[in-house]
Amino acid sequence: MGMCADFAIHDTDGHNPHAHILLTVRPLNENGTWQYKTEKEYLCIKDGEEKGFTASEFKTAQKQGWEKQYRYKVGKKKEYLTSSVAQEKGYERIDKHPKSSRYGRQNPISQQWNSDEQLCIWRANWADAVNKMLARNQINATIDHRSFADQGITEQPTIHEGYIAQNMEKKGMIADRCEINRQIRADNKMLRELKAKVAKLAEAVEKSIPIIAETLEAIRNHMIFIQYHLLHNEMQKEVIHDWMNHFNPILNKYNTVKKELKAKVTERKELNVQKDKTSILNPIRHIKLNQQLTTITEEIEELKSRKEQLIFQAECSTNKDMTNLSKKYDQMNKNLDILYSQDTSLKKQLEKDAAAFREEKFRPEPEQYTELLDTRIQIRPDFRDKLIEQLKGTFGKYYDYHRRDIAANEVDYLNVEDPDVFSHRAWELEYQRKQEIRRNQPARTKKRSYDMEL
Repeated sequence: MGMCADFAIHDTDGHNPHAHILLTVRPLNENGTWQYKTEKEYLCIKDGEEKGFTASEFKTAQKQGWEKQYRYKVGKKKEYLTSSVAQEKGYERIDKHPKSSRYGRQNPISQQWNSDEQLCIWRANWADAVNKMLARNQINATIDHRSFADQGITEQPTIHEGYIAQNMEKKGMIADRCEINRQIRADNKMLRELKAKVAKLAEAVEKSIPIIAETLEAIRNHMIFIQYHLLHNEMQKEVIHDWMNHFNPILNKYNTVKKELKAKVTERKELNVQKDKTSILNPIRHIKLNQQLTTITEEIEELKSRKEQLIFQAECSTNKDMTNLSKKYDQMNKNLDILYSQDTSLKKQLEKDAAAFREEKFRPEPEQYTELLDTRIQIRPDFRDKLIEQLKGTFGKYYDYHRRDIAANEVDYLNVEDPDVFSHRAWELEYQRKQEIRRNQPARTKKRSYDMEL
């Protein structure tokens, strides 16, 4: 396309091979000189019509009767007028620059290179080139340049981690970005499993009770996971709010004292300059300046003392520690925004799951409800074990079984299901099972005992 490209390939022997590619957004002429990126476009008037012309175009347009517009003072207002109209009315010109379009006229080639349409073409070409090389090297993988939304994928995309976060993880620290991606991958994994269940249900016999029971329990598991995630986020937000509420007044006071101290130090420097410039023949002025310097020095010492007290209250040692604390405060604020954004998407997914649950729950005929309930009771322990494993895998040491029970109760309430009905029915089934075992046991012969008189 006539573009100049400068590229550098990095980390070819490492774990992050990548290239930086810089492209010109300004085309070249055939003789090697640069073309213009934008040209100034003058907005000219002719017979009440306004039209834009470049400098080269205006020479011809001027012969056709087009005039440039300049700013003139019209009473208390400022208006753009042509020179001929302004001269007739005797207005004074107040600006030598003619009226022009805001951004000028862009080079059509540059405009095409920078367009969204061209970007999509390049991305598609890149995907095609990569996929051809993967196929040529018999690698069973493909890439797609389209977004998840354009591909019809409902999974949540991961965020960019960066080498800093990855290095933190290698050193055993938990990076926020990596932690978010782990939770996203866990959510996507469960979403894929849920989709697989739905696909399995579509292939199975219509209104098959075992399949419906598995689907209901899978949806319920996913809802409990999401509700647990919301409760976990609520706990994290509470911790962050408590931390911020504790340090916010300290940081505000510290910044205020810091500004006051800086202002006082500047004022003392100015007083010292005035003192040096004051003649020794003016002792009264010297005495007054000395008094002012003594007062401001005492104020500076007082501010320094207050500053040290605030550093101590913040559990810091140096000014650098306070700067890092301020950065941490900003990061905490960003973490809150991330958590609130997560909550919004999680709640939307919870509503979708609840709708899917209700749809599945009422698929069987009314006379099959008891059978469906019994089947769900039988398979629930396995699903509960899977859920616990997923929760522990995602939240690690932050897993709390009390929070899991709360999440399960809230999901059952949302699905209009009474946990007591399940418990009572489970007890009945267990009782029936034990009775069946007793009935199937062989009868035991009892030995008779006689009283013998001697």
